Amino acid sequence: MGRSTSKRSRGSRGRAGFSRALKLLAFLPVASRIPTYARLVTALVLDDRMPTSRKALLAGAAGYLVVGRDLIPDYLPVIGGIDDLVVVVLAVDLFLEGVPDDLLEEKLEDLGIDRAAFDRDIAQVRRLTPGPVRRTIRRVPGLIGGAGDVMKQLGLGPRMRAWITKEERSA
Repeated sequence: MGRSTSKRSRGSRGRAGFSRALKLLAFLPVASRIPTYARLVTALVLDDRMPTSRKALLAGAAGYLVVGRDLIPDYLPVIGGIDDLVVVVLAVDLFLEGVPDDLLEEKLEDLGIDRAAFDRDIAQVRRLTPGPVRRTIRRVPGLIGGAGDVMKQLGLGPRMRAWITKEERSA
């Protein structure tokens, strides 16, 4: 009896893996539009109307990529880059989630991006992201904003700038 249960669970895991592989294949058309979406993200980052906490998400993701201390070491073939990809996709998704609708419409129109196609692509990316990961990551912008407020209340911003510029002068 225990044997049939383990076979059944292995079979369902195999089907789940196959289903996940099909979902990843469905992501390929979205991946082909990455240069277009990179232009969109760049235009939004450069716009002063974009919330700073959302821009900080992208800065954090870039920092994760630059620092080189990964959850999964990059020297491992294929899977070594997965954590980097996940971090970038989640950061961009959350960044886009925080764009005011009128600003998004304006930038999509300026860049000639079809809104319906954009919405389908975002929905596709979100379907591929596990729910617990999305729920956890969604808290990050609020935490960044809260940390900024605390720094402002404590007057740490000017002190940090002074410390950084003092370090630069002595270097």
